[in-house]
Amino acid sequence: MTQYGFYFDQSRCYNCRACVLACRDWLGIEPGPVKPLRILQWEEGAFPQPRLNLVFANCYHCEKPVCVDACEHHALFKEDKYGAVLLDTEACQGDRNCWKACPYGAPQYESDAPGTKMQKCNMCYDRLERGEIPICVAACPGRALDFGPLDELEKKYGELKQLEDMPSPDVAHPAIVFTKMVQKENLVPYDEAEAVNLFQHRPYDLPDMFDAPEDVTDLPEGLVGKAKLVMKSANVQENLDLSKGEDG
Repeated sequence: MTQYGFYFDQSRCYNCRACVLACRDWLGIEPGPVKPLRILQWEEGAFPQPRLNLVFANCYHCEKPVCVDACEHHALFKEDKYGAVLLDTEACQGDRNCWKACPYGAPQYESDAPGTKMQKCNMCYDRLERGEIPICVAACPGRALDFGPLDELEKKYGELKQLEDMPSPDVAHPAIVFTKMVQKENLVPYDEAEAVNLFQHRPYDLPDMFDAPEDVTDLPEGLVGKAKLVMKSANVQENLDLSKGEDG
C-alpha cells in the first residue's frame, strides 16, 4: 500500500474557506453541524505583534488510525490502495467510540442524539479513482494545500506533523505534513511605545481610543475569543461555534 496524504502551508492560507465550501458541495452536505473539513483558528500575541493562526482540519487518514481499532462494529476500515480511512455507514451504530478515540475531532455528527451515524472525510476516494485530486486541494486559490504519496510530500515539504497546540502525532501518525507560519518582522524599526501613544490619542477633541497603553499590549484573560486551538468539540453546538462562519 502507498500511503497518500495532505499538505497544509499555514503561511499561504488566508481563511477564504473555499476548500470547506467545495467539500460540502461535493459531498452534498447542507449547512449545519456536519463538517468533514474545517479551518480552525486561534489567536495569540498582542499589539504590535498579534497573530491569527489557522489549521486545515479534516480526517488525516492516519497511518495507525485509532478510530478503526476503537470501532466495535468494524464500520471504519483502512483501504489498501491510498491508505484512506473509510466508513461503512450501514455498519455504523453511532456509539461514538471512534470520536472518543480520534485526537483530531474528525468524526462528525448531525446531532447529539444517541445512535446518530457518524460522517467524515473520505479523501475524495471517488475522485482519486478517476485520477483527480481531492476537491479541497483543487479549490484552494492560495495553493496552501497539496496532496499525494506521503513520502513524496515529506521529501518536498519536510516532516512536520504537528502545529502548536495540536495533539501529538506519535499516537496515530497522521498522513499530513505542515509548513508553519513564520512570525513576520518589522522591516522598518519604530518606537512601539510611541506607536501605541499615537494610536491612543485622536485629534479634534475626540475621546481617546483607550485609557492606557496596557489596554492594548496586555490583554486580560478571556478577552480573546479563541486563545488556543481546540480541535475536538464536546457536542454539536460547540462544533458549530468552533467553526463559525464556514458556511459562507
